[in-house]
Amino acid sequence: MMYWESKPRYVISVAARMIGIEAHTLRYYERLGLVQPERSSGNIRLYSEEEVDRLRYIKALMSDCGVNLAGVEVALRLMQQMKEMQQQLEEMERKFSKVAESEIEDMIEDIIEDAEWKEI
Repeated sequence: MMYWESKPRYVISVAARMIGIEAHTLRYYERLGLVQPERSSGNIRLYSEEEVDRLRYIKALMSDCGVNLAGVEVALRLMQQMKEMQQQLEEMERKFSKVAESEIEDMIEDIIEDAEWKEI
């Protein structure tokens, strides 16, 4: 995710227009905890590009797939769990690569040491 995608920038009326839903629906989704827009110093809701994408996904689930709000909550929770698992997998891969690289370096050092002993 790019930094700018998580930066709050759209007021509720602009976000609602971008998604094609009413502002009161966005307020309702916020009450349900489906989205958490940031607030300005004047307490104005500000939606990031990431939140707008999430709202588009919610709208698509409901209108295109016929999923109700309870189903949307489950789908979003599962997506979050999958994202966390993906991050854990990537971290494990990084650690494995470091261990494998270290072991290869140790093996190379052992081979070099053995070769030096044979030359003596």
